[in-house]
Amino acid sequence: MRVLNRLLLTGLLAISPLYAIAAEDAPGADPDVTIRQDGDKTITEYRQNGFLYAIKVTPKIGKPYFLVRADGSEGNFIRSDQPDMLIPAWEIFKW
Repeated sequence: MRVLNRLLLTGLLAISPLYAIAAEDAPGADPDVTIRQDGDKTITEYRQNGFLYAIKVTPKIGKPYFLVRADGSEGNFIRSDQPDMLIPAWEIFKW
């Protein structure tokens, strides 16, 4: 029994630095929120660890709506209330 307790204590002491490193790299619970004005609309961007995952658009007239990632790819958003409607993200010119 005494040998088992020592092995258990040694294992816990060996694993504890790994737990501290994992806790530092864990994603934050709160998203980063950026609010900006674009003409007559208020745009709220939600980011988690720098990854943009949702946009809330609040027009001056009308009800607000959310744009969310369609398939996880960059720049391909859909409206959460109308999932069949794709938002165009064409690149006309690139310098």
